[in-house]
Amino acid sequence: MSGSQTIFVVDDDDAVRESTRALLESYGMEVEDFASGGEFLSANPKPHCGCLLLDIHMPGMSGPELMDELRARGATIPVIAITGRYDAGLSARVKGAGAVNLLLKPVDDAELKATIDRALNGESVR
Repeated sequence: MSGSQTIFVVDDDDAVRESTRALLESYGMEVEDFASGGEFLSANPKPHCGCLLLDIHMPGMSGPELMDELRARGATIPVIAITGRYDAGLSARVKGAGAVNLLLKPVDDAELKATIDRALNGESVR
């Protein structure tokens, strides 16, 4: 993986962000993390190369709302949505907003890495 590919992690749970960062960095991935969709947008990252690992249920701007905003801004970064509260309507909503996959918490480390690798390579995840 090239150093120009960054995994952007947006999750309101500090422990989840920290453990996800540690895991992904152990795989040699470059990681930037944010506590909210608003923080991600305010930081104005240049998500042109990499992927976004996005929690769905967050206070303020939800994951799907952030996805809608990114698409409105013309961003084409692959999004991997993550949730602890699954339902079929949610799956349809996030995939309709452009997510390449929806993973359920707790996410298996190997599944997460494989999903990120496929998203970074432009492969269809699901």
